[in-house]
Amino acid sequence: MTQDDGTTFTDRDLRGARFRNSTLAGAVLRGVEVRDLDIDAPWLADGALLVNGVDVVPLVEAELDRRFPGRELRRAEHPDALRSAWAAIERAWAAAVDQVGTMPAGAVDVSVDDEWSFAQTLRHLAFATDIWLGRTVLRLPQPVHPLGQPHAEYETDGFDMSIFAVTRPTFAEVLELRADRQAMMRDFLAGVTPRLLAELRQHPWSTEHDVSVLRCLHVIMGEEWEHLRFALRDLAAQQ
Repeated sequence: MTQDDGTTFTDRDLRGARFRNSTLAGAVLRGVEVRDLDIDAPWLADGALLVNGVDVVPLVEAELDRRFPGRELRRAEHPDALRSAWAAIERAWAAAVDQVGTMPAGAVDVSVDDEWSFAQTLRHLAFATDIWLGRTVLRLPQPVHPLGQPHAEYETDGFDMSIFAVTRPTFAEVLELRADRQAMMRDFLAGVTPRLLAELRQHPWSTEHDVSVLRCLHVIMGEEWEHLRFALRDLAAQQ
């Protein structure tokens, strides 16, 4: 088996290889065996994925929309549709919380394959709401709750990581935080207008760029659906 150069692999055996937080954008695979290949790409809908000349992205997106009713509204553009989209998200997550409540004690804190636990996922969604709604849209002076769960790489973006709790909160505390942030989103959407959706805000991570309020809401909803998929996948792995 040979490796031709840094980017071309010929007759290589990559069985069992794992790629995390990596980009394969533009990669070309020819004459490859992909039996049992497992791809998880949260940004799949932003481009094409060709398998034997067929773009499978529309097929994947349609199947995910079928599995998660309401997901098709995640990029809604009008106030009423956005309110319906958020209601669907709340219903879907309520079912997930009910599901984990039927599982053995401690299931909420189990990490599967080094991914976030169910409790950590809820904490991250609270953080996402704090950043994109509280900080960016509402411009709150102290938007971030210390029980939120940021990605580790935020530290490299100059984010003050010292504000976050160093001890693990109880699941009851996590649910309380989660309910509060869901209500914050619900209350905002109750009074949102097309004019407000079109307003621009400073991008939280690329401060030299502006982003619309609508785009901020889309980011939150995208996070909600993707992390629900991750959470249900990992709960199923525990059963």
